[in-house]
Amino acid sequence: MAGNSQRRGAVRKTGTKKGPTVGSGGVRRRGLEGKGATPPASQRPHHPAGKRAAQAARKQQGRHKKTDDTEIVLGRNPVLECLRAGAPATALYVALGTDSDERLTEAVQLAADKGISILEVPRHDLDRIAANGMHQGLALQVPPYDYAHPDDLLAESKRDAAPPLLVALDNISDPRNLGAIIRSVAAFGGHGVLIPQRRSASVTAVAWRTSAGAAARLPVARATNLNRTLKQWADSGLQVVGLDADGDTAIDEIVGDGPVVVVVGSEGKGLSRLVRQNCDAVVSIPMAGPTESLNASVAAGVVLAEIARQRRG
Repeated sequence: MAGNSQRRGAVRKTGTKKGPTVGSGGVRRRGLEGKGATPPASQRPHHPAGKRAAQAARKQQGRHKKTDDTEIVLGRNPVLECLRAGAPATALYVALGTDSDERLTEAVQLAADKGISILEVPRHDLDRIAANGMHQGLALQVPPYDYAHPDDLLAESKRDAAPPLLVALDNISDPRNLGAIIRSVAAFGGHGVLIPQRRSASVTAVAWRTSAGAAARLPVARATNLNRTLKQWADSGLQVVGLDADGDTAIDEIVGDGPVVVVVGSEGKGLSRLVRQNCDAVVSIPMAGPTESLNASVAAGVVLAEIARQRRG
């Protein structure tokens, strides 16, 4: 009723139609204004052309992304082997409260002699670095691996009195296999390892650990095109011997006393088609039992041992 608002104690509620109310402040008027010219399709995120442009930008960014980074070698034996082999380490991490033994004492002494920084860190810091906790209170920081050029690797192998013995890896994606092969090549007098730049395992902390420090003594080269590099090596006088479970040549039929490069294929895929076509011989290892094939690193060790036996004879 009209007189109710005038009675004693009456209070007008806010937001009613009576009296002045707060206006829109021109918001609705500005909302009706145009947003300008329509951007090109490639700049609209939900347009198919915009999605293609964003995908191309991500690919271009990925080409320039750094692929190698500082690696951490974990465990007392791998750390000690790397230090003994002269790995270019930058820091040695020792967990606080770690029980000392001969390996730890020697690792700290070698690091001190080489001028490597020795840092005591809480154990949980190493636990965070090692997902499986297998650090044994010791870790070694190693800078990105310095790969050799394939031409330099071949030239260096020819300077040795023994004929060049090189190993190339095709479709080897497990860094543990890479590390084990590096160790076998060093053990049987090989001169180096060649890996493809793409679709291949690289010298990471896992490879350092598996190689037991051999990666510091043996050069590893990267090839932009593995097949082209093998052709160049063949033209320079090297025998290209492929290693595959489906090979047509027995291991005792190869002649390894001359310059040779052994190409190791993966356990699952074997050698790629083009690499296989450019091999002078494709070797297989006869199996006496029901096992269909050996691990790539084991098979490489068997072939390298046979070549080393022939060269000793």
